Amino acid sequence: MAKAALRSVPTAATFAAAAALRSPAASTLHTRRQGGLDLAFVHHATELWLVLRRQDRGGVALRLPLFAEPDECTVEETTRGIDICCKSVAGTVRIAFEGDDFDLEQLRLTLRIRPAQDIALRDMPRDLVPLDAQDDPAGASGRIEAKQRRLNTGLIYFEFDRPAFGKVLYIQNLSALNDCFNLTGSKPENAVGGEWPDLGYRPPVDPETGAALLVAGREITLYDTILVIRRYAEDDEADSAWQFLDMLGAAYRWLGAPVPAWRDWVDRSQRTLADLENAPEARIEHYGVSYFHPYTASEYPDVMVQLSLLSALRDWEVWSDAPQPLSAQILAGIERFYDAELGTIRRYLPNVGNDKDADAVDSWYLYHPLLNLSNVALAGNEQARDLFLRSIDYGIRAARHFAYRWPILYNARDFSVIRAVAESDQRGQTDVGGIYAWVMLQAFELTREKRFLDEAVQAIEAAKGMRFDLNYQANLTAWGATACIRLWRITGDKSYLTQSYVYLASFFHNAQLWESEIALARHYTNFLGVTCLQDAPYMAAYECFDSFSAFERYLDLGGPDLITSVRLLVGEYCRHALSRAWFYYPDALPAHAISDDPRNGYIQRGLNFPLEDLYPDGQQAGQVGQEIYGAGAALVYATRAFHRIEGAPFVLFCDHFVRAWKRFDETTVSFRLDGQDGCTARIFLRFEGDAPDSSRVGLRSFDGRDIAFRADGGLLCAEVSAAGSFLLKYPDTRSAHGGGATQVEYSGLSARQG
Repeated sequence: MAKAALRSVPTAATFAAAAALRSPAASTLHTRRQGGLDLAFVHHATELWLVLRRQDRGGVALRLPLFAEPDECTVEETTRGIDICCKSVAGTVRIAFEGDDFDLEQLRLTLRIRPAQDIALRDMPRDLVPLDAQDDPAGASGRIEAKQRRLNTGLIYFEFDRPAFGKVLYIQNLSALNDCFNLTGSKPENAVGGEWPDLGYRPPVDPETGAALLVAGREITLYDTILVIRRYAEDDEADSAWQFLDMLGAAYRWLGAPVPAWRDWVDRSQRTLADLENAPEARIEHYGVSYFHPYTASEYPDVMVQLSLLSALRDWEVWSDAPQPLSAQILAGIERFYDAELGTIRRYLPNVGNDKDADAVDSWYLYHPLLNLSNVALAGNEQARDLFLRSIDYGIRAARHFAYRWPILYNARDFSVIRAVAESDQRGQTDVGGIYAWVMLQAFELTREKRFLDEAVQAIEAAKGMRFDLNYQANLTAWGATACIRLWRITGDKSYLTQSYVYLASFFHNAQLWESEIALARHYTNFLGVTCLQDAPYMAAYECFDSFSAFERYLDLGGPDLITSVRLLVGEYCRHALSRAWFYYPDALPAHAISDDPRNGYIQRGLNFPLEDLYPDGQQAGQVGQEIYGAGAALVYATRAFHRIEGAPFVLFCDHFVRAWKRFDETTVSFRLDGQDGCTARIFLRFEGDAPDSSRVGLRSFDGRDIAFRADGGLLCAEVSAAGSFLLKYPDTRSAHGGGATQVEYSGLSARQG
């Protein structure tokens, strides 16, 4: 959301907070320092408060419900922090406090309750109250920059205007509250937010009963609150985005990220290729040529589907060092999408049915096919280059017509607007300028014509000032961040590096930094998934792998100049995508977790095409349909994460991007991992048959430490520094390959681009 106007309108809850903190009956149980803050645990009646004050500059107070006047409260200092236990007729409440061990203004506070009797929670107040220097909420004013959207991360990001307390990122760790949601039949949709000064988390209730029932004798976590505070609040758009990412990165270690599982994307890719070739549900014939459906046996062929698959197939051809007949088949029919009168590729073939408005253009849909077409062109395909350059000027005319701020839908012939804004937020496709800029930079690389570089600059400049309103569609935002980084590398203007953080802040605002176990969500993982649209209730397969592709380029282009939190968050997004994306495939889910009445086509569990939609609240997956247009996902993951080394008896997988391959001799290679220092990467060696004794494969870090592989089924696995450089030595198999020298076969885009 954009920066809100100053406001301070106390509610009954905030008046009650002020009265409690000033009451003569209030008693302080414990005090301590954390960074530049004075902390006090204050008890009043049926509540405990954690009050954080900065001398003469106000503070914040966290409300901790006790549900009844306690008979006793004990405080114990531990090596981790502070434990408080309060007992009453309502039950036992246990509160654990943990402060940052480097004495930064960062802390975590957990509240667990074991009720002595059933307790019905109804319309509880939010738990965070900003204060002025006299502990009065009415005297504190500030701005909310971002807050929870639907079921994304339970956060609120705000700054004080008066007094100058600083900037605050509040996160409710929803992963820790799954038992509460399942017990009470509630979902934490928009549970964190509020309006100034009534902020924070409100425990959700069962929508049918209007209450959340806590059962006697069953201990549950009711709050798991993380606060990150910065004394000096950054106000500029790019600086505020940097500060948000920095604070989110600081909180990340407390969010309990799951360990991503190994997934065999090579095998999934091979099965996908077979299904694309052989499944009758995949294709339909027009003009004597086969075209791919968007969904299983459903919807008219469109250009985005064909080119998305073509780009992924080209990556696979480079990775496997073998041509794919499907690529030639797609290229044979792609010219039919070109409209010579308009001078551009169109969404549909000329014979599309009357039930479609052939002239209606979804703004991003014009540029995404051009992105994939440019990928193929840059790989050396002259047909793709010619078609791309014939279409590019129409895209520029559209951008200029809309002054680089695109509507939702417009007419291709006269640019008249069909739908200007989305109903949910009254905004257009705010991040199309990001993918447009990337396409222009692709054109610049192809032609070296400066006009394309100028167009990219215009688009990025036009998007400035949107702050957290920038995101419309996740993958477009990811490409926007990457376009900024590329502009910085081309122009040397470092403002584009910092502008990339605005795109990333908006992207991660829409992320789910929690692991849901609500209803059917227990059968898959959603951690660090991102909702496909700013108002969407689900994560989508296509946006997931396309963002992954963009971020692979982002990290490669960013290099060591990226701030720590950005390298952490982007790297972790990609690492978890390699595991999380597996559950888009219907054979990875139980049958009852999949919709039997999708909006588009039908679902074939045996086909290796992903479902479009997974839901953090545990709704059935696949309600939209099964994506053929997203079938390139497996190929994209495989070509970026799996690495073939000629002569080696294995394929190497790493859950971080691998850079700087170098052969030392026939059985030794060196490489560097592109992760954040302090994080752990996992390397797997996937053998064709059984894995050999782990002692036959050596792995050594560049500081001379030997790292042992361990057997993991048919794999060998090692855990290493995500920012390390390594030597890998493996058995000599030259005799099996006819002898002679060998070379590393680089995989994925990063290798091709050096």
